[in-house]
Amino acid sequence: MSLELLLALLLDFAQECKRLSVGEFDDYVSNRMKGQQMYMVKANVLSKRLNGGVNEGERVDGDFKFAGCDDDEHGIFKCRRMAVWNYRGSNNNKIKRRRNREKRGVEGGNDVEKKPKANSNRAPLFYSSLQTKTMKKKNPTLREKTGPMQQKRRTVPLGMLRRFIAASIFSLVVTSFFFVHVHVSPSPTDHKFNDKIPSFYDPQSWTLELAPPYLFKTPLSVPKLKDSSKESDYEKLWKPPPNYGFITCTKPTPNYKTPTSSGGYLSVHTNGGLNQMRNGICDMVAIARIINATLVIPELDKKSFWHDTSNFSDIFDDEWFISSLANDIKIIKKLPKKLVNATKMVMQFKSWSGMDYYEKEIAALWTKFNVIRTSKSDSRLANNNLPPDIQKLRCRACYEALRFSPRIEQMGKILVERMRSFGPYISLHLRYEKDMLAFSGCTHGLSTAESEELRRIRENTTYWKRKYINPREERSKGFCPLTPKEVGIFLTALGYPSKTPIYIAAGEIYGGEFHMTDLRSRYPLLMSKEKLASIGELEHFSSHASQMAALDYIVSVESDVFVHSYPGNMAKAVEGHRRVLGRGRTISPDRKALVRLFDKLQNGSMTEGKRLSNKVIDLHKRRLGFFRKRKGPVSGTKGLDRFRSEETFYANPLPDCLCRTESLSINASRYR
Repeated sequence: MSLELLLALLLDFAQECKRLSVGEFDDYVSNRMKGQQMYMVKANVLSKRLNGGVNEGERVDGDFKFAGCDDDEHGIFKCRRMAVWNYRGSNNNKIKRRRNREKRGVEGGNDVEKKPKANSNRAPLFYSSLQTKTMKKKNPTLREKTGPMQQKRRTVPLGMLRRFIAASIFSLVVTSFFFVHVHVSPSPTDHKFNDKIPSFYDPQSWTLELAPPYLFKTPLSVPKLKDSSKESDYEKLWKPPPNYGFITCTKPTPNYKTPTSSGGYLSVHTNGGLNQMRNGICDMVAIARIINATLVIPELDKKSFWHDTSNFSDIFDDEWFISSLANDIKIIKKLPKKLVNATKMVMQFKSWSGMDYYEKEIAALWTKFNVIRTSKSDSRLANNNLPPDIQKLRCRACYEALRFSPRIEQMGKILVERMRSFGPYISLHLRYEKDMLAFSGCTHGLSTAESEELRRIRENTTYWKRKYINPREERSKGFCPLTPKEVGIFLTALGYPSKTPIYIAAGEIYGGEFHMTDLRSRYPLLMSKEKLASIGELEHFSSHASQMAALDYIVSVESDVFVHSYPGNMAKAVEGHRRVLGRGRTISPDRKALVRLFDKLQNGSMTEGKRLSNKVIDLHKRRLGFFRKRKGPVSGTKGLDRFRSEETFYANPLPDCLCRTESLSINASRYR
């Protein structure tokens, strides 16, 4: 019973006690204290006394039977009565036989009352007294006749009972006031998670009309941390890494000038998925500046694995893109009509090229051609050793100019707000889609038929150069994405509770729910675009893989914690964007080390628990998205492998686009 209900009952009881007369009060107590469902019977004893008294054996008001009434030595009228009730219906014959047995027992002088047998349909006889005074000897009552067992029973004076009830009510009122005060007026230091975690959007601004109805059929509990453990869990699981005074600095240097003329037109055909195209577009902005070209709005890849027919303006805000970069390069939507059929230089720029290549080899082509068309855009510009203004321009293009279209931005904001309604959330880029598994050749946990299907896809995709791949060897080297089951083990070992909301930022998971069973059993609150939004809301995006990926990108950038199962293009792009915006944790799993632990779990040499948790936490202490200088090439690598081993510019644009504030005196030499 809740405190509020108990308090209400006691207050009601006190009001009844105050209202009832002495005789009514005793009957009221008798009936209420019994606690069984019965008819309320009130014997107005005083009125009966005034009208001539109550005779022994006379039935009064319902099921009350009075065994005797008389005046005591002080002139106080008293009645001994017997209340008989039946809350499921009475049996008159049985009641009559019982009364006869009791009467015979009294007349015979029996000292011990014969107790009735238990009956589920009838409560036992109940005796009570209005006074504690001894009855007159000359006119003995039922209590005196029934022997010492009944004589030992003593009742509480009415005044004392009323004082006890009043004291109880007062105590409950004080106690309830204390509890209400604690919950309504929390301590000023009792902050919520959403107050600690920076949010780009105001939470809870979306209305119920925007949410699909099925989200509200079964309310989902929000993970909350309690009292003393709240701060420690926040520090352990959700607190963003320290920024050491780094802030975004993308403004050009004082020597940076706006171009006055153009050598020609740069036409770009992008390639790959959304984030691969996104990075390529930003590189082409910088290249256009280097070679003094007018950039034509890039064409998006429509022939890759996803066969997305979206145009640039379907995904990005082209007007904003043009205007925001007006001081850097000139951008037009289409080639001038006179140049549509002109001779063009069609080529692929060399991967990871520097200033010399573009200034000496590519810019020299303007003497022969008015239009240079590049058929690929990914990784065409070096990560390092470029002028500061070129690096800052890449950041302005990627994080300021290349906005998503208003429709995508609006839907992305709605998804973020709906995820935040569940509390702090993890965005999990679960790279366990068909194209990823076919490209990487990873088949761990898959059936023979599934492995064969992926092999055929890889062989039939002409632009994938690697055809034969040893899945065991790839996995042992840490080159394979974590499976959904492995991700569940990983998050559990890190300490995230089962009620943690997780947004699945991915396309269609290969194998569907069959491969998601283990992860869902650990974390039931798995959400996605399709679960957060209605079919009507996703109608404009659902048939376009790049637009759906853009929604995942927005939710991931704004998440409290971002985790990926494979460091692909999206994982790297989100990681860099979160660094620039100063968002929360970005956890990069050490897949090579984790595979060894997972294999030990599988062969039984290790079990899940504190030992595994300590190892996983220790492995990832420095893999939480800390601010640090971008990593260079791996020692000993040569040629293109040297560039491939570098940390990509868009995964970590520090120090080029992140600077330390002068007011802080922290020695950041180990972070730069």
